[in-house]
Amino acid sequence: MEVANKRVVSIEYTLKDTEGNVLDSSEGREPLAFVHGTQSIIPGLEKGIEGWKEGDSGEVTVQPEDGYGERTDELQQEVPRDIFQADAEIEPGMRFQAVGEQGAQIITVVELRDDKVLIDANHPLAGQTLHFDVKIAGVRDASETELESGQPDGADEEA
Repeated sequence: MEVANKRVVSIEYTLKDTEGNVLDSSEGREPLAFVHGTQSIIPGLEKGIEGWKEGDSGEVTVQPEDGYGERTDELQQEVPRDIFQADAEIEPGMRFQAVGEQGAQIITVVELRDDKVLIDANHPLAGQTLHFDVKIAGVRDASETELESGQPDGADEEA
């Protein structure tokens, strides 16, 4: 069975940057399962494995525009230090979740400046070309419930 829309696909993967550094991997974990065609994974990876079959493996290179987008300078801003809890220890590189007009997003602390904090709302992988080593661990038709939710059965049961 081929990877196509409305099918549950399970993949084993290793994600590397352009220098070959491993950024993420499914090694030692269950394969990543998703309903193909529901925008559950980045578009470039989804397109890259379209038509593959169970057992197929290969490399998929994803350009920024088909991954996490280009970096946007407007997503960096200074905010007052006092918006954080008074006793919070804030350090560059820390990430936290903020809720705004576009919903929840991850914010990274870039720099501490006296009574201000420079934050960055770009995805940490924005602007990067991504290199995936992928193996298709399974492909099956999605159930009606899976199609309605956009998630494979059991996906919300993980810790």
